[in-house]
Amino acid sequence: MADEMENEGVTDSPKKGPTLSTSTSSFEALDPHDPNLSRLANTMFQKTGDYLYGELTATQEDYKLLENMNHVTVKKYSDMRQIASNVSKSLIELNEKYKSLQPYLEQIDQIDDSVAKLEQAAYKLDAYSKRLEAKFKHLEKK
Repeated sequence: MADEMENEGVTDSPKKGPTLSTSTSSFEALDPHDPNLSRLANTMFQKTGDYLYGELTATQEDYKLLENMNHVTVKKYSDMRQIASNVSKSLIELNEKYKSLQPYLEQIDQIDDSVAKLEQAAYKLDAYSKRLEAKFKHLEKK
């Protein structure tokens, strides 16, 4: 019976023979345990901690990247808004200048029409004077 009490919580491993129970409910800090199992558990916890730290760091870096992209986008939109505002002001100024020049442009169009009519009249007058000159020369010969 003493043997049964000694083996309580111990199971036979097919590779190594008897091992300690890994149940956490029967674990106590001062109980002797397998040092290899302890080393492997520490390694596992260290690797798991490293993995989780890497995952959290990657997520944090992703958020930092998104934050930086948002800041750059805000700055670009602000610049574009300023450019659009400047273009709008320039367009308004150009429209006002065009409206102020409109009477002069109409006068230029009228002057152009008058010049074209004068040019036509000058051509007609030139043709008429050439005919008169030819007639005069013809009469002079007779």
